[in-house]
Amino acid sequence: MQFNRLVCDTEFPPVTEAASWVAGRQFPDSLPLIDVSQAVPGYPTSRAILENLSQELLNPATSKYGHVLGLPTLRQAYATQLNSASVTSDNVAITAGCNQAFYVAVAALCGPGDEVILPSPWYFNHKMSLDMLGINAVALACDADNEMIPEADNARALITPRTRAIVLISPNNPTGKVYPPDTIDAFYELCRETGVPLLIDETYCDFRESPAKPAHHIFDHSDWADHAIHLYSFSKSYALAGYRVGALVASEQFHREATKVLDCVSICAPQISQQAAAFGIQKAAGWKEEKRLLMYSRASAFKEALGNTNHGYEVTAMGAYFAYLKHPYANQSATTVARYLADHANLLCLPGEMFGPQQQRYLRVAFANVSQNAMPEIADRLAKYHPQ
Repeated sequence: MQFNRLVCDTEFPPVTEAASWVAGRQFPDSLPLIDVSQAVPGYPTSRAILENLSQELLNPATSKYGHVLGLPTLRQAYATQLNSASVTSDNVAITAGCNQAFYVAVAALCGPGDEVILPSPWYFNHKMSLDMLGINAVALACDADNEMIPEADNARALITPRTRAIVLISPNNPTGKVYPPDTIDAFYELCRETGVPLLIDETYCDFRESPAKPAHHIFDHSDWADHAIHLYSFSKSYALAGYRVGALVASEQFHREATKVLDCVSICAPQISQQAAAFGIQKAAGWKEEKRLLMYSRASAFKEALGNTNHGYEVTAMGAYFAYLKHPYANQSATTVARYLADHANLLCLPGEMFGPQQQRYLRVAFANVSQNAMPEIADRLAKYHPQ
């Protein structure tokens, strides 16, 4: 049997690969597995959402196809949440998760041989999607001395006639870093000037330290839809990862092309999931804020635990979900270090090589899915287990 060469040449899913390192193992009570490999909320969705879902399941409409661009009530609710007069429900499309939103966006924008600029370290699923579509990922190196924040002037130098988009993720995955509004606005102005669309993934935007303050000023421009595409996920904000529901905010012209892609890959996002997300926006704002504060308490506990332990790791960047750590073993790759920690410390994290070139000194720790009480234990294991 022959396979698509582009798919064969795409890397294996990193989270699945890392999970295979510990699959089938038994872990003693004295050293249980601590899994900080995947960014998922370490708590269930709200009780109110679950109770609403139990009622919606009795509605026959949830088992039928919905509109390709999504449930009208959810599209309107999310447009309202963005709090901009320039964004309407017609700008919002609902997708089966933010990964699908990205895939749909680049499939609509790019063809084989085109280029997309990705800040490095990048989110591996973005790179994988580009690879499978035959789109060339162009690495925009981020400086560790600048906490892995990309610079628009450096991106300008990478633009060619084949460039079809520049991607930003803020708060960032894998580093956790929240980009300053001035940085995002500078990228928007670059894209506005050059005609290259800005594709901004804001999956974790509800977990910023000050969510009441604008993350950027893109939507203040009346012509934003000519230059920018916004991606979002309800998975983290409402702990609905398994329900697969996200959003893509763009021009109506863009959605005409995106509709073709969506109709082929899923027809519509799951109806029941869209109902859950709509209810979450309307009724679970207080719960969401409680969880934002919980995430910051975990981040603070992780930072404090690292500061209290002589482990040799350096925090390069950090946010509410992730820490991007520089490991102390100059002669060891991050993969070697991560495998050693998985095998001997029963600590599962992801090596930097999974996030792009020149990342062999880094580990991503997704600490948001473990309890606050686990943070000192993570720091202790980093200090005690030394790959040599």
